[in-house]
Amino acid sequence: MAAAAPRPEVEEAAEPPWTLLSRQTDGEVTAKAPLAPPGLAGGKHRGICSRSYFLVLMVFVHLYLGNVLALLFFVHYSNGDSSGPGPAAGQEVSPDPGPAAPAPAPRAPAAPPTPALFGAPLTRLEGIKVGYKQKVELIPNKIHDVKTLSLKPLLFEIPNFLSEEECKLIIHLAQLKGLQKSQTLPTDDYEEAMEMIDVSPMDIFNLLDHNQDGQLQLKEVLTHTRLGNGKWMTPENIREMYSAVKADPDGDGVLSLEEFKQLNLRDFHKYMGSQKVKVSDLVRNSQHTWLYQGEGAHQVMRSIRQRVLRLTRLPREIVEHSEPMQVVRYDQGGHYHAHMDSGPVFPETACSHTKLITNESSAFETSCRYVTVLFYLNNVTGGGETTFPVADNRTYDELSLIQNDIDLRDTRKHCDKGNLRVKPQQGTAVFWYNYLSDGQGWVGELDEYSLHGGCLVTQGTKWIANNWINVDPSKSRQIHFHQEMARYAQEELEAQTEWTVDKSYKNVHVEL
Repeated sequence: MAAAAPRPEVEEAAEPPWTLLSRQTDGEVTAKAPLAPPGLAGGKHRGICSRSYFLVLMVFVHLYLGNVLALLFFVHYSNGDSSGPGPAAGQEVSPDPGPAAPAPAPRAPAAPPTPALFGAPLTRLEGIKVGYKQKVELIPNKIHDVKTLSLKPLLFEIPNFLSEEECKLIIHLAQLKGLQKSQTLPTDDYEEAMEMIDVSPMDIFNLLDHNQDGQLQLKEVLTHTRLGNGKWMTPENIREMYSAVKADPDGDGVLSLEEFKQLNLRDFHKYMGSQKVKVSDLVRNSQHTWLYQGEGAHQVMRSIRQRVLRLTRLPREIVEHSEPMQVVRYDQGGHYHAHMDSGPVFPETACSHTKLITNESSAFETSCRYVTVLFYLNNVTGGGETTFPVADNRTYDELSLIQNDIDLRDTRKHCDKGNLRVKPQQGTAVFWYNYLSDGQGWVGELDEYSLHGGCLVTQGTKWIANNWINVDPSKSRQIHFHQEMARYAQEELEAQTEWTVDKSYKNVHVEL
């Protein structure tokens, strides 16, 4: 993997605890050598976006399976059975707390989507090169600099996007609304699912053996332990588990096929269930809430949404019908291990924001967040950067993220080893595209380089906010969604206690 040019440092803004990853900027450029995994051939890899793996994650993400044993499901649905999972493995949709919805004032009937949404391509800002600055007018008679931080993912920084007073107001509104834990401690809900597993050790071994060398290395196991009971697994954790179940007699951290065949896989399950899990061991340690930004919201919340509209240059209907603002608090010790804000969309999946409206019958849902706009609401005393470990690498391979017990996805220990970090600066916004273009002006494949995470807060408290702009990769579904939203708004004009957009998100927001 070739080295990228020295770059600046940028935060997590996401949901999915199943995903993986995620240079450093405090307004100054800090050079950092990019990740350079040895022996990369540049070929097609079996990454987190592979179709079969994603389907398994979507089926079992809410069953909290043991971290290592979650691999069994991957094998079961990847080898031979193309008909999909059985009914007992249906995905559970977890509702997020809906945003506060103030009593609406009388309003005019909603206008149908503008013609731009139906024909014109989605606008994407040009990055040009790292360090390039372009000027935009986000507020009348006020110019902001938009600085390119990376091209993979296409990532920008906008200082002074919010004023100090606006930052304080958002924090105050979030406190009034009340925050809840972003991830709870694991439960025993996976017991029943474990009884359904009936796969051969050979099948499991073949799926884990990424390089097909007949041995299971620690990093091959760790690469596939994202699901599980919510605990973040480290090389040390795997070695301890091997020792407890006598899985690695010679203690070299490598399992041969013969050693693997001798194992009773349920011993792994029992071991995981016997381990106490602390909040600091989880994939993420934070609190969050949602703030309404639609018509009738606080004027500052509306103003921010309008700035996002001007910044992204996307159709108004798309921005207005996207998720409310998420506000997140990280206390000392808070973190969010590397992840992506969106999931890939395959024929078996549907976007959570369009599925309800379009009455799709797809079995699985995922968050389709075309753009992430992240706001830093305060200056953090220690830590709390946003890391993009593989930003601007020429190539990407999952196994290269774990080398010699250094896991670049681990934001509690190895944030300083990523390619790009962004230091929190009050009022600064960063935004990036989670998907590539399809070449025809619409949403394409998931951008794997958008993996990012929130570094450990070592001192003080960190506050951030996220605006996600939702776009369905299926243009027809996105258009249908807006047509239906306009129709519902018209029909419920006289007796509406909640805005239509809030209803559409209230019960379908998916924690991946």
